[in-house]
Amino acid sequence: MKPDFTINRLKRMAVYARVVELGSMSAAARELQMTASAVSQQIRQLEAETGVTLLLRSTRRLGLTEAGQAYYEDCARMLHAAQAAERRLSDLRDEPRGELRIAFPVGFSATLAAALAPLLRTYPKLALRLFAEDRRIDLIGERIDLAIRIGSLADSSLVARRLAEWRHLLVAAPAYAQAHGLPRNPEELTAHAVLNLSVLDQPEFIELHRPGEPARRIRVSGPVAGNSAEALRQTMLQGLGIMRLPGPDAAPLIAAGHAVAVLPDWSMAPIGVYALTAQRDSQPAKVRAAIAALRDHLEAGAGA
Repeated sequence: MKPDFTINRLKRMAVYARVVELGSMSAAARELQMTASAVSQQIRQLEAETGVTLLLRSTRRLGLTEAGQAYYEDCARMLHAAQAAERRLSDLRDEPRGELRIAFPVGFSATLAAALAPLLRTYPKLALRLFAEDRRIDLIGERIDLAIRIGSLADSSLVARRLAEWRHLLVAAPAYAQAHGLPRNPEELTAHAVLNLSVLDQPEFIELHRPGEPARRIRVSGPVAGNSAEALRQTMLQGLGIMRLPGPDAAPLIAAGHAVAVLPDWSMAPIGVYALTAQRDSQPAKVRAAIAALRDHLEAGAGA
C-alpha cells in the first residue's frame, strides 16, 4: 500500500466517522469546512476502495449497513485516538507536565535542586528524571530533554542558551597550605600540585588576570586528574592539591574554613553556564519552564 494512498484513506475514514456521528453530510461539511458534494465524494470513494456499501441514503436521512456500522466503530476509535493525541500534545505544549529528563554535572546538583524545586511545587503533573554525569552525555541517544554544560562548548548541532557566567576561584585545603605553602604569584603554581578536571589527556593551563598587568598563562600539573568535579573536590579537601572551583561552590567552603583562596588578587575569565537542547523550536512547556527557572535562579545571584 502506497504511503500517499494510506494518508488519503485515513482522511476519508475520519470524514466518514463525522458524517455518522453528526447524522448528515451537510453537518459534517460545515464542521470540516468542506462542501457537501466534497464530503459525499469522499464517502463514495471510500465505498469504492473498500468494495462495501457503508451508508444507505434517502432524501431525509442516512442509515448504516451492518458493515457500515462495524466500520464506523473502528473509524471512530481511530478518530478519537487522534483527537486524544492532539489534546495531549496541546497539554504538553501549554503546561509543564510529564517526565523531564535532565543531564547535568555532579557539582551542579545543589543549584539544580534549588532552581527546579519551585517548578515541581507549582506543577504537580511534572516529574524529573535526573542524570548526574560529568561526562558529555548523548542527548539524542539517551532521550535527554535538557542538558546543563559549564565551560566551553564543543561544536555540535545542539542548541545552547547561556544561563549565567560563573567566576572561578583557585582554592586549597588548609592542610595543603600548611604542608606546602601557597603560591605568591602565578608563576609559582608550576611548583604546586594542581588537580585537573578534564576528559582529555592533554596539558592543563590556567590563565590569570590582574588589573594593570599582562595575563599569565601557566602550565600546571598534579597527582590527580579526571572527569569528576566532585571527586577532585574531595581530593582537594584531603589536602592533596589546588583546584579551580566555581564561585558558588568555593564560597561556602572558604566561609566554613574548609578551604582557603589561592592567589586571591588574581582572577580567571568567567565560565559560561549553558542549557542545551537538541532543537531550538517547538520546545514543550516543561523544557521552556525549566530553562526559565534555571535562568531566574542564577540571575538572582543564588548561583552566581
